[in-house]
Amino acid sequence: MPSLRVSLGYEVEVRGRTRDVEKRAFDAVVAQAELADELGYEAVWMVEHHFTRGFSHSSAPDLTLAAISQRTRRLRLGLGVVLLPFQSPVRTAERVATLDVLSGGRVEFGTGRGASPVEYQAFDRPFEQSRRIWEDSLDAVLEIWGADGAPVTIANPYFAVPGVSVHPRPLQDPHPPVWAASTSLDGYRAAARRGYHLLGMTMLKGLDDVAEDIAAYKATLAEHGFDPATRRVALMIPWHVAPTRDEAIATSADAVLWYIRRQVNLVTPPDYYDARHATHRVLGQLAAGMPPEEALQTLRDHHMVVIDDVAGSRRAVERVRAAGATDLILQAQVGGLGHEHVCNAIKLFRQEVAPADSAEIGRGP
Repeated sequence: MPSLRVSLGYEVEVRGRTRDVEKRAFDAVVAQAELADELGYEAVWMVEHHFTRGFSHSSAPDLTLAAISQRTRRLRLGLGVVLLPFQSPVRTAERVATLDVLSGGRVEFGTGRGASPVEYQAFDRPFEQSRRIWEDSLDAVLEIWGADGAPVTIANPYFAVPGVSVHPRPLQDPHPPVWAASTSLDGYRAAARRGYHLLGMTMLKGLDDVAEDIAAYKATLAEHGFDPATRRVALMIPWHVAPTRDEAIATSADAVLWYIRRQVNLVTPPDYYDARHATHRVLGQLAAGMPPEEALQTLRDHHMVVIDDVAGSRRAVERVRAAGATDLILQAQVGGLGHEHVCNAIKLFRQEVAPADSAEIGRGP
């Protein structure tokens, strides 16, 4: 069974209200990306969120990745993801292509619809039409790149491309690899029907359920004429490794639970509660007075987060691989965890959990 490609993923959580705290969070991301480049990680992925104070301040991921591109040599730069419904396909094509040129052709183009009704309200887009807008916008971006600088005309209810030539062109020919992000089975199948690589996560469903969705994604790829062996599946997981399990829990439990509370509030209505949902059970247990370390065990049991020592992390890596993933995206800077703790975990993972010489480093299909 092939080795997993291992990357880092960032929400850019900010626990504090001062501008200095915010700056330190971004400085830490860039420094950790430099370290990841030295240690042989595959890529760094930046999310895009808007209006999510504290939970994610990554509203312009291409700018952060542009800074990282000038401080790294071989690290791939993942847009994870560009929220296509909120911007013109022309601007998306221009900005992603510019990043690809500046980085020497290292961009991974992740795309998605977004999950927050607040974002749709603020950008004046109909949430109920989100999938169609995403599909049409992505088609438009790919058509622009496929035109290779020739004029493009597209008429659409949600945007227009009025016979313009769009520059620069991506350095990668014909364009950077295309990924689609989703947390639902319907979204996995939508990505497969178009032959896109898949960006998923375990935070909301658990690894066993995600494994079933990955199997459906691969079956749908085959049904639509795509070879599943040529498509990549990446899972983003909050992950902290330390020399001992007790140390890992003591260091990261508060940060992970802080993140979980905000993740649930972002993607579910305030009056919604489902005891079958592991993250909701954890919140219920905390409200009932259960110690955080015990409540966290529910998430660890489902591999929705991994907080463990080296041996436990190795076992978790094998579980992720067995679930059908080709890529693992470590969310190491989770919940505003301190820079020193994050760097220690990044080093330990690469040195003892998944050494660089045992991983598949490179662009791939």
